[in-house]
Amino acid sequence: MKKNIIIVILLILAALLVRFSISAYNGYKASKAKKAQQAPEVVVDTIKDVEIIRSYSAPGRVMAKYRVDILARISGYLQKSYFKEGDFVKAGQTLFLIEPTEYSNAANVASADISNLRAQLVYAEKQLARAKDLVQKDYIAKSQYDNILSQRDSLKAQLASARSRYNDANRNLGYTNVKAPVDGKIGLINVTLGNYVSPSSGPLTTINSTDPIYVTFPLESIDYDTLSKSDGVDNKNRKVELYFSDGTKYEYDGTQDFIDNKVDISTGTVTMRATFKNPSDQLLHGAFVNVKLFANKPVKTPIVPLVAVQENQAGKYVYVVDENNLPQLVYIKVDGQYGDNWIIKDGLKIGDKIIVDGIQKVVPNAAIRIKEKSESQK
Repeated sequence: MKKNIIIVILLILAALLVRFSISAYNGYKASKAKKAQQAPEVVVDTIKDVEIIRSYSAPGRVMAKYRVDILARISGYLQKSYFKEGDFVKAGQTLFLIEPTEYSNAANVASADISNLRAQLVYAEKQLARAKDLVQKDYIAKSQYDNILSQRDSLKAQLASARSRYNDANRNLGYTNVKAPVDGKIGLINVTLGNYVSPSSGPLTTINSTDPIYVTFPLESIDYDTLSKSDGVDNKNRKVELYFSDGTKYEYDGTQDFIDNKVDISTGTVTMRATFKNPSDQLLHGAFVNVKLFANKPVKTPIVPLVAVQENQAGKYVYVVDENNLPQLVYIKVDGQYGDNWIIKDGLKIGDKIIVDGIQKVVPNAAIRIKEKSESQK
């Protein structure tokens, strides 16, 4: 009797256990199906590279091709100026007059000395000719002839010295007209008329050439190495764009035509220079601008769509799908834009799969339903 009761109880327990197992299995399948339904659907694309012309942005400074301080080369009172401040002047144009009377007198005296010595030399030549004839006939002593020859040679030397003094006097007289050595725009007058000036007085004014004009800018040494390797032997005459402080682009593009021969040890940069047209004098010496330097040759570079990139306090990031088809948050470094894409500097490589759509519901390491980009576009 007791044995039968035990068997009945065991059968009941077995039935309950089977029912519980079936219920648990059904619950697991339902939970799995529910989770599958809740996993966000995302579009995935593969990182690829494209050939692009790399560009590098940097702050620049406008520099005149010629910047000339106008100095007095003689001493005297400043009598006249022949220009208005801010005028454009031509090379050779007279700018100032320094009182010329003293130098004109000195030139006249030097000219008179030449005339006097020239007359004496003519007489000495005649005397020498006579003495030569007489000494040959033994009418005069050889020593007398030598004395006349010495006097003639002395007058020749004196005449040469007088001519040098005359040339020097005329040179100084010419310096009384202070002339522009180059074409350009003239600045403020630093010494007003009536003042006594000399070579030690400092600049009377300054001329800055305006067209063409230079813009110098620093390039990070790492970027310079990359640029040089990509361009190879074509390492010059690159296109340069100029932007003003308000973001407006200058109408003319420039040409990078100079690279310094060293890296600045304090900044780790290489100084470069571009030349721009400046016909309307829009670019002024000393102005700060921004430039964008373009490589000569395209290079293969990985890119990622702008829409795939998110950003937080730590920086820009994307979701990379790993080998288990789970999303992983990966921080990246970018190096400017290329159309609707970021240019990748670090963090991703060719072949990586990233989420480009449906990012808002993605959680790192959480299940996702993947759709290839090509499928989503069908």
